[in-house]
Amino acid sequence: MKVGIVGLGLIGGSLAKVYRENGHEVFAYDKNTEVLNTALNCGAADEELNKATYVGLDILYIALYPAAAIEYIKENAHLIDSETVVVDCCGVKKQVCEACFPIAREHGFTFVGGHPMAGTHKSGFRASRANLFQGASMIIVPEDVTDTDVIVKVKSLVLPAGFGRVTVTDADNHDRMIAFTSQMAHIVSNAYIKSPTAGSHKGLTRVAWLNEVMWSELFLDNKEHLLYELETLITSLTEYRDAISGDDRESLMALLAEGKKRKEEVDGVR
Repeated sequence: MKVGIVGLGLIGGSLAKVYRENGHEVFAYDKNTEVLNTALNCGAADEELNKATYVGLDILYIALYPAAAIEYIKENAHLIDSETVVVDCCGVKKQVCEACFPIAREHGFTFVGGHPMAGTHKSGFRASRANLFQGASMIIVPEDVTDTDVIVKVKSLVLPAGFGRVTVTDADNHDRMIAFTSQMAHIVSNAYIKSPTAGSHKGLTRVAWLNEVMWSELFLDNKEHLLYELETLITSLTEYRDAISGDDRESLMALLAEGKKRKEEVDGVR
């Protein structure tokens, strides 16, 4: 198989490593030449992905942020073969798919939205590893969810990365579920760590399995302290809500950076 990968961060780097490890040809590109050279020198990729090596790709992964992924596909669509399946790796699908399905139709190749359900708290090529996707789910969003031929073809192309299963859905359903199962969890966790008394907890959901009779009594007995923690969390969540509601990117970035810094302090990271 001839595999193209654009973006050599955690996801793209891991895809390069696992396909290369399994004997497939990997052609990669990253705008950071140092990262690209590292991937080439360590054997995660055979050659740079360029105008010449686009020819004959079986699958082309776009492992970039959504806006960058759309822009890359738009600018390079004329280089993509009709037999190549293009799959993005973004965490949202509606925005990317609505932009890229028409581009693919215009240029005669197949685009399928993709979301590898794997990752770590670390990022970048140095954090990538060949077994990142082992047993994980790969969500795909074809333009027509009833197109069996496309679905079967995509499955045959992505499963060599080690995914345990491939789930097919539409873009709107994907984004609705991800908002609840992933994005909300990240926001809540980011706000939760800001409590002045945070530090000893390791997991946010593990303790949901509880004895409601006992814990309701404990909660009421500890009313003053518990209400303080709840108000602290609500205040933090309100800040995130207001920044998102007002499309205030700078405030949102500051809030997320603050939460990351607090996590680093709790973990003793310098």
